[in-house]
Amino acid sequence: MSAAPETQKPTNITGEGKSSEQETTPLSKQYDTPLGLAHTTMQELKDRIKLHYDLASDYYLNLWGEHIHHGYWPPSSPDLPKEEAQINLIRLLLETSQIHTSPAPTSPPLKILDVGCGIGGTSRFLARELAAHVTGITISSKQVQSAKKLSDSSSKQYPDGEYIPLGPGKVRFIELDAETLGSYFTGPDDKFDIVWISEALSHFPKKDLFFRNAFDVLKPGGKLVLADWFKDEGLTQEQFDADIKPIEDGMLLPPMCTVNGYVQFAKEVGLEVVGGPKDISQEVKKTWDISWSLIQNPSLWAFAFSQGRDGIAFLQAFRAMRRGYANGSFRYAVMGFAKP
Repeated sequence: MSAAPETQKPTNITGEGKSSEQETTPLSKQYDTPLGLAHTTMQELKDRIKLHYDLASDYYLNLWGEHIHHGYWPPSSPDLPKEEAQINLIRLLLETSQIHTSPAPTSPPLKILDVGCGIGGTSRFLARELAAHVTGITISSKQVQSAKKLSDSSSKQYPDGEYIPLGPGKVRFIELDAETLGSYFTGPDDKFDIVWISEALSHFPKKDLFFRNAFDVLKPGGKLVLADWFKDEGLTQEQFDADIKPIEDGMLLPPMCTVNGYVQFAKEVGLEVVGGPKDISQEVKKTWDISWSLIQNPSLWAFAFSQGRDGIAFLQAFRAMRRGYANGSFRYAVMGFAKP
């Protein structure tokens, strides 16, 4: 199996014949912020990420719904509502990782660790769909509280970390820096059948550490299910500066990896590829067309402005994401690994 998916090399810095000026709106011009600044220390970046999600999670829910990740529009279904497209992405990850959606009735419940769980949309879906016991972790205390509230239809107040019944499964949510999960889940019952991470690893400064931790907390035969954003292979400095640096700046990302970089990290810790990597950039890029449309709201930009440069840079980076997809310099892929 090839380690990296076949990709089309970027040919046009501005994307689909449009200049960045043509992609602007009156609101984005009003709050214009140059992008491409380097981050200082990784700890400061981590603190800014936590603050961002503490402040913005309610806006995510209102704008995009409970699933804070891309949608997947296969060629056969290009007009799906975004909510269905988001569920499509989850189902694609299950299929890519060869995870059965109908476990045998006599099997013990699957134990799943959802890393970077956001407000718990995927955790809840997996608990219901797979009758699983799902632990969601996030660096944001606000997201933990939102995830619990969205998961609990009763009036009971569940303590942080306590399971909440949800259909045939159950969920719990813990505030935790994902880079410490290897030292947090150390007990005899802290082994998982599945470690799930969707669009979160790109935020981690030490990506190799995550793969080591994932290997350690997986049961033998367990699966690591992964979706993320990537830079393309072999970019020129001009392409990197035009397309990737603005995304790293606005989206609060440490240096981005290539798809093959993740595959190599996984293999180095002993994980085996069971599915992908599959490049689905063309099938998910509509996410940012929808997002750019959704944020054309003066009150949202005013709120972002009140949060300082990071808030405005984040919204301006939506345009950079669209440009990166259009040019082929910015990629999206899914993949699955197994622990022997």
